[in-house]
Amino acid sequence: MKVVVLLGGDSGERDVSLASGVGVAEALRTAGHQVVALDPSRGLLTRGEEEAILKSGVAAAPPAEGQEAAGTVVTIGGDPAVVDADVVFVALHGGQGEDGTVQALLELAGVAYVGSGMLGCALSMDKDVSKRLLRDAGLPTPDWMIGDPSAAEVVERLGCPVIVKPVSGGSSIGLTLAVDADQASRAGAEGRARGEAMMYEAFVDGRELTVGILGDEALPVGEIVPEHELFDYECKYQPGMASEIFPADLEADVAHELQELSLAVHRLLHLRHYSRIDFMLDGHGDPWILEANAVPGLTGASLLPKAARAAGLSFPDFCDRLVQLARIK
Repeated sequence: MKVVVLLGGDSGERDVSLASGVGVAEALRTAGHQVVALDPSRGLLTRGEEEAILKSGVAAAPPAEGQEAAGTVVTIGGDPAVVDADVVFVALHGGQGEDGTVQALLELAGVAYVGSGMLGCALSMDKDVSKRLLRDAGLPTPDWMIGDPSAAEVVERLGCPVIVKPVSGGSSIGLTLAVDADQASRAGAEGRARGEAMMYEAFVDGRELTVGILGDEALPVGEIVPEHELFDYECKYQPGMASEIFPADLEADVAHELQELSLAVHRLLHLRHYSRIDFMLDGHGDPWILEANAVPGLTGASLLPKAARAAGLSFPDFCDRLVQLARIK
């Protein structure tokens, strides 16, 4: 099949998206597809440019504010390569690539694409909305506040330490583990100064776990043991900065519960083809849903490909399976 991989874009996760996209492109070629890589901000990539990205990997820090590529996402639906494709593989992380904008344009163009639709992307990207849906469905998620509460209000309701992070975003960009009220207040103010809506979330001390979904099946549960206190941007994308264990060392009933919760989240948020659901397992053995990822990372260091390998799927087979799912819708 003719496949266009969308990668790069103009969000703070641009570097991760480039690494994901070129890896996907190479995997799909291995699986026998005709593939081109398209960066909405720069145009088609040459094979030489793809190889350079594969070699360089992801930098230790995200692009500095204002250094992201200028976006031209509105041209995607009319791009000749996209219109001529059998399937578009969306490997755009963050921003318009993950909030439903690109997906809406592809729907309008009548192009089949890999991943969740406009609604699923929008629901999962907005952590406040997704957590409200989880709570209303009776699914466990840590308590939270949004807006501009006082430091005293945050501590009284959520305690300390507390997680401060953007309402919409990924790759742990802008995330802070605030150890006291002053730090929480500063982190929130800094985020709002960047123009971001901020969330304060109760910190759950325990084991960090993740479950990938492929089709309508839960993959083996993975455990993340970062070198830093949190699984931050550096730990996610730099070699040796985290141990990622698949399958996680869990009792069978606990693993099954996490997989069932993940499927429930995937369906509740109208996700499609694949996703990744992140958890904390507290000291009492209770799971807490942190977030759902509609366009999870697909770099060499990413969690979902490792979960697929634990299920017996090579990366080319995994990517090919997603392309086949997109053709079915």
